[in-house]
Amino acid sequence: MKNFKRMMVLAIVLILNPIVTNAQETTIEFENADSAENLVRTYVNALQAADIAKMSATLDSGAMIYGLDGGLDSLTVAEHTIYYKKSTDSYKHVISGDLYLPVKVTDNWNEGEWVLAWGTNTITNKETENTIVIPFHIASLVANGKIIMMRYFYDTANIMKNTGWTLTPPKK
Repeated sequence: MKNFKRMMVLAIVLILNPIVTNAQETTIEFENADSAENLVRTYVNALQAADIAKMSATLDSGAMIYGLDGGLDSLTVAEHTIYYKKSTDSYKHVISGDLYLPVKVTDNWNEGEWVLAWGTNTITNKETENTIVIPFHIASLVANGKIIMMRYFYDTANIMKNTGWTLTPPKK
């Protein structure tokens, strides 16, 4: 059943995202698939539990995290720890609808063992009780039992709007 779910998710990903290279090969059947998936699940569950130490323990000491804090700039493990410490001090994170797909890529620039994760992070401000619903996607590159790179994708305009920012379109 687990492999069936993985194959269905991979089929959906391949249908919705055209392959842009001739050489890339991918598989969902590889030796470390389950352990890589469990590692990323541990990271996401630790966020929900506000266990920053456990989140950080899943990361390689040289890991780089991209796409957090409203930009494409990278965060080191130490900066990631500070970011989520501030976040969990102020907000409660509830993860729902999460789905994980381990994929091994060979013969391409993004070669490695990846875990793709999708879900919804419902964030509630502990002081005001205001809630923001944030659909997310995280692509995590795993090597030697640790996450060595993460790329976060989420709608920052949604967050800005729901935290009181006014988005003004450019003048014509």
